[in-house]
Amino acid sequence: QLQASGGGLVQAGGSLRLSCAASGSIFSISVMGWYRQAPGKQRELVARLNTAGSTNYADSVKDRFTISRENAKNTVYLQMNSLKPEDTAVYYCNLFYRVNYWGKGTLVTVSS
Repeated sequence: QLQASGGGLVQAGGSLRLSCAASGSIFSISVMGWYRQAPGKQRELVARLNTAGSTNYADSVKDRFTISRENAKNTVYLQMNSLKPEDTAVYYCNLFYRVNYWGKGTLVTVSS
């Protein structure tokens, strides 16, 4: 089970940190990711972090967003800085270990 939190309303240029806590014993051996879905658009990858610490980011968020994980707490984070109105979306936490697991999304709204 994945539980995301930290979404909310923020002004453009502001910051938010999303958290996603996972239950179970496979967190430390799983690839963790954040995806987002804006109204009328398909879900897209925002950031992904594998077990070796390698990351990849969508071009639109590079140098603004940072994904990290804390295996002792079974938690993955997404630090979002310099937010833009186009970052407005529902953000979903993803865990991949043989199959994909999805949490309920958390809404991020960036006002201009």
